[in-house]
Amino acid sequence: MAIVLTMFVLGVLLGFVGAGGSGFIIAILTVIFGVPIHVALGTSLAAMVFTTLSGAYSHFRQGNISIKTGLIVGGFGSVASYFGSKLAGLIPIHSLHWLTAGMLFLSAVILVVRLFIVQKIKADNKKETTSNLILIKRAAVVGVVTGLLSGTFGIGAAPFIQIGLLLIMGLTLKQSVGTTMLVILPIALAGGVGYYFQGYLNFTLLIEVVAGTMIGTYVGAKFTDLAPQPVLKSAMVLTPILAGAILLIS
Repeated sequence: MAIVLTMFVLGVLLGFVGAGGSGFIIAILTVIFGVPIHVALGTSLAAMVFTTLSGAYSHFRQGNISIKTGLIVGGFGSVASYFGSKLAGLIPIHSLHWLTAGMLFLSAVILVVRLFIVQKIKADNKKETTSNLILIKRAAVVGVVTGLLSGTFGIGAAPFIQIGLLLIMGLTLKQSVGTTMLVILPIALAGGVGYYFQGYLNFTLLIEVVAGTMIGTYVGAKFTDLAPQPVLKSAMVLTPILAGAILLIS
């Protein structure tokens, strides 16, 4: 119950600021509850399959998903994520703590670019038309890079995926947000399977994390409109930074 309640509180905060929070889940599980980091990575990645389902469905109904792009990028990403989970199993525990924290700090940098810089650049750009071959090549780059990051470090890599969809795939800002949800699904699923076959996925722990975060984010999202836009953007950037800092003290 302690894990469920903690994840509920964390979910409320994450739902309020609109952050994914996979890094925070990893940090809380390892530092507070003493879960081995490989198990925490696998659990966090598998949990994203459930936590992104509702988001993907919502964006699909609003027409914010480029299905073709999402499926191609997600396909390449799922393969890379599976191999990333295998790579994580070869990394020593102490090194993985530092590397995962480093990726969370980098996520914050990418979020700053995504929230405060790229949005202004894309506002004046027209959507370009590309051939299927070029589309597949670009999708392979975005999918392999983000899938490998997700599988290896157990993070959602949403900022990296959004930047890739914006700048490389040429999607609009709304499409990049919605399509990211679709891309994460196969990446999280394949990575979770990879961790499972290595013995790093605890289903009891997964149920506790999913139950707490899904209920918490649903409640927290109800209060999002109460926060000013600058506060929400700042909170999104600070979330991975704080998670990385917590990991470094373990």
